[in-house]
Amino acid sequence: MNETLKNINWYPGHMKKTRELISENLKLVDMVIEVIDARIPVSSRNPVIDELVGEKPRVIALNKSDLADASETERWCAALSRDSSDGTGVKALKTDSMRGKGIKELISFLEAYQDRLNEGRTRKKNLRLMIVGVPNCGKSSLINRLTGKKSARTGDKPGVTRGKQWLAMQGGMQLLDTPGILWPKFEDPNVGLNLAFCGSIKDEILDTDTLGMELIGKLAEEYPNLLAERYKLDRIEETALENMEAIAKKRGFVMSGNRIDYSRCARTVLDEFRSAKIGRITLEKAGR
Repeated sequence: MNETLKNINWYPGHMKKTRELISENLKLVDMVIEVIDARIPVSSRNPVIDELVGEKPRVIALNKSDLADASETERWCAALSRDSSDGTGVKALKTDSMRGKGIKELISFLEAYQDRLNEGRTRKKNLRLMIVGVPNCGKSSLINRLTGKKSARTGDKPGVTRGKQWLAMQGGMQLLDTPGILWPKFEDPNVGLNLAFCGSIKDEILDTDTLGMELIGKLAEEYPNLLAERYKLDRIEETALENMEAIAKKRGFVMSGNRIDYSRCARTVLDEFRSAKIGRITLEKAGR
């Protein structure tokens, strides 16, 4: 395991401020939308969010579902949903904010909850929502879909969103955006790896060669057929390094003196995993 990943400490000043921001504003909202990455539903769920939100009604959006294993996403939606007669339950829905899939279902659920909230009221109340999630989970793209305009800045690097802002949704609903929040440290180094694979940790602070090799090892174990098909491998080798070298040779990532270009190979595999060119992959399976 890469020592850099073992020792990452995610608690700089802006993360602390975000935690305080959520705590201070939670009483202002009726429901929380928690955005997670459908490829890593465990690693992208911030335990600090659970602690802060408590029994507040919550919708979990398994975002980037277009990049994840479809059958696994269905299992996760069932596993994460929790009904409650007093309205404090959790509903998990799959979304693809880049293409707009699942947005109608999410809005319909929110409108139905708003109707229940207003049952018997003379003066109707607009539903107020808070949206939270780790960096680079597609939160800003989801906000733009929910508001019908480019309300939040988006990018392919973690940490683009800054500060707090209230945004108007259709039907009078209001949405409070917060910056992406990670937690103080990774108790399980695999969480750090999974977040790094999916781009929630900036590539610049990691050893990309090792990260790429770790991903190849994971894919060889979990999705060997997809890996072999994408890189035209004759067989899956015993070690991640052997598979990495086989991929490099197939792609022509070989320098003078017959030296393997590990960096180019690592970047290629990471990029092609993140864009689902290798296939639709879920790194964490429901029920495991």
